[in-house]
Amino acid sequence: MQIGYHASHEQFPPSRLLATAARAEQAGFEAVLSSDHLAPWSESQGESGFAWSWLGAVLATTSLPAAVVTAPGDRYHPAITAQAIGTLTEMFPERLVPALGSGQALNEHVTGRPWPPKPVRNRRLAECADVIRRLLAGEEVTHEGLVTVHAATVWSRPAVPPPLFAAALSPATAREVAAWADGLITVNAPLPDLTAVIEAFREAGGEGRPVHVQAHLSWAPDAGEAEAQALAHWRANALPPILNEELALPAQVDAASVHVPLDRLRSSVWIHTDPRWYVDALAAYADLGVDRVYLHQVGPDQERFVDVFGERVLPAVRP
Repeated sequence: MQIGYHASHEQFPPSRLLATAARAEQAGFEAVLSSDHLAPWSESQGESGFAWSWLGAVLATTSLPAAVVTAPGDRYHPAITAQAIGTLTEMFPERLVPALGSGQALNEHVTGRPWPPKPVRNRRLAECADVIRRLLAGEEVTHEGLVTVHAATVWSRPAVPPPLFAAALSPATAREVAAWADGLITVNAPLPDLTAVIEAFREAGGEGRPVHVQAHLSWAPDAGEAEAQALAHWRANALPPILNEELALPAQVDAASVHVPLDRLRSSVWIHTDPRWYVDALAAYADLGVDRVYLHQVGPDQERFVDVFGERVLPAVRP
């Protein structure tokens, strides 16, 4: 199982994330995951770099494979997503892992179009995945459905198209995306819940395909500091999907999450001071057959996290 670093554009300037990704590679991290947001989760976070520019920079300045979770169909037309993937994978063959998700109103509302309900978004996502796959295979694509594509061609492409992963947070979505996805990316959760998502994907046709997990964590040497930074920087993660995916503005997310208690957050964010705890947690993910885990330190001290985990966690996780 590989251990990667998550670059959270909602929290940090892209220049700092680029430097931290290079530091992570030196510390022994084996991959990087980029978020793809137009807006941060909270007004206090105050950042949101453009993922596709940043991906080109991190692929050019490190040797790490890079992944991104992106939402085609609204803010990004699928032909534009396919062109972005095609350009990066032509320059950096076999290093980009694009993962397609159904999106969040926080980023997509800016087009002014109505925000569809989740079942419609999932169907639109499947259409977009098919369009993107065909474009990356060199086809001229015309498509009429929940998205419209007219005589589109992606001219600059890699010799071998990259796998198209799907992002899923629930067993129902994991089961649905298994029909088209070359791999799954999901987030950390209590082990029974995570197991249910992975098994749903595998049972619906994803058996043998890679599984990646983004693991949110709040590490600090002091327990009070670890707890405080989890609440200060990532409390919105505890919101249910009906809010997490439907709220349109950072101010609304702030208002909805202001009273989230720490215990509610513990199910979705690892909050521990002892690096050995993280070694055991990652070993449990390896036992599930997870292929890659991207560690997301939600606290502000990214550099200290990279150094400590590079020294005390990564060597203990590797066989």
